[in-house]
Amino acid sequence: MHSVGIPTGRASNRGQIGDLSVESRAAMSAIVEISHSLEFSAAHRLHNPNFTDAENLALYGPCNTLHGHNYGVEVTVRGPLSKETGMVMDLNVLMKLMQSEIFEPVDHKNLGTDVPFLEGVISTAENLSVVFWDRLLPHIKGGEGCRLHRVRVTESRSNRVDYYGPAAS
Repeated sequence: MHSVGIPTGRASNRGQIGDLSVESRAAMSAIVEISHSLEFSAAHRLHNPNFTDAENLALYGPCNTLHGHNYGVEVTVRGPLSKETGMVMDLNVLMKLMQSEIFEPVDHKNLGTDVPFLEGVISTAENLSVVFWDRLLPHIKGGEGCRLHRVRVTESRSNRVDYYGPAAS
């Protein structure tokens, strides 16, 4: 005797989970998230030109001097599965977008002086997550209903920022 929900290996149970076939569950799945991660190394200085040197030092402490990080960036795309491809978005496309829009412009650069799209931006992890979102958003074209869901920037083992897009107005 077989337990309920355990496939018996008989043809009538192949591809079934509970009472529904795998195909039926995939067709009715609500939302799926896919993510891709990359790492880059960069230098930066947290500094607001509108503040005095003393104010910058008080606010940013040692991060007011030029220093570097090995950053992590994880991008999550969310949406329904395409019936044609079985994907939310081609992960290879997401990987190439992250490579061209994030990694290549910032890896082994000084974020404050060498990256044109960061000109005038205080390079906190929070601001980086917003800027990376803005760079990726026009390119995210996955399955029907697919959208950019989250950009996570990790600055250290202890510190990370999640950005979910602009607040609804």
